Amino acid sequence: MARVETDSRAAARRDPHVPGQGESHHARPGAVLSKVPEVTAWFWTVKILTTGMGETASDFLARTLGPVPAGCLGLAGLASLLILQFWSARYRPWLYWSAIVMVSVFGTMAADVVHVIAGIPYTVSAVGFSLALAAVLTLWYAFERTLSIHSIHTTRRELFYWATVLTTFALGTAVGDLTAGTLNLGYLPSGFLFAALIALPVLCRRFLGLNAVAAFWAAYILTRPLGASFADWMGVPATRDGLGWGTGAVSLALLLPIAALVGYLQVSRADTPVAPTPAAQAG
Repeated sequence: MARVETDSRAAARRDPHVPGQGESHHARPGAVLSKVPEVTAWFWTVKILTTGMGETASDFLARTLGPVPAGCLGLAGLASLLILQFWSARYRPWLYWSAIVMVSVFGTMAADVVHVIAGIPYTVSAVGFSLALAAVLTLWYAFERTLSIHSIHTTRRELFYWATVLTTFALGTAVGDLTAGTLNLGYLPSGFLFAALIALPVLCRRFLGLNAVAAFWAAYILTRPLGASFADWMGVPATRDGLGWGTGAVSLALLLPIAALVGYLQVSRADTPVAPTPAAQAG
């Protein structure tokens, strides 16, 4: 997956005038950089860890505080971090990934509220979130003529990006619970199912010529049920075919590597966007 949606970035790195080839990762004066990280192995690793943490942290907060206070806390945390993210002039690993964690937590809460409180079956909510995601992507493309995350350098594109991210988390939660509960696969088999499915965009990109942007978003959507299924399996009790570690313990166990990896990215700038060439920036 590290190669998904990277064609334009490869072109940028081959440009001798672009920093990153033995030079600093800082952009040249006046260069317009994307406010999201480059798609590397680091990106996919941290993304999958945040999906698992968001699932168990949401469940832990809902059981500890109650669904309504937990939802209000999640919404406040998400809104605060997104405001900081929009105010930031460039990609900052700690800020970006903190926002992703809160999107994961609140996206889980949103999907659970639809099912638990509103009583809507996961089959219906999965279809509903799929339609919502399709609508967001359609509007994004209609206005911007691109869905590439390497071009997130305007406020409107950033709004579309975060709307897409939030919808993918809610959709992934609904789909994961659908396979584990409604279809009675259980959490561990669901995790293996999504681990197999997430390889499809990569294979289709490599052997069938699937568009890089389409391959990226397909893989991105599948990371949510993948991480959440394994996290749920670790957290739920043995009576539900889990390991019984508890949602709080699993959340903490996932938070530690997330913090370590984001700290490394903050210092090393290993996933900091490089200045695009004119051709790459146009895409």
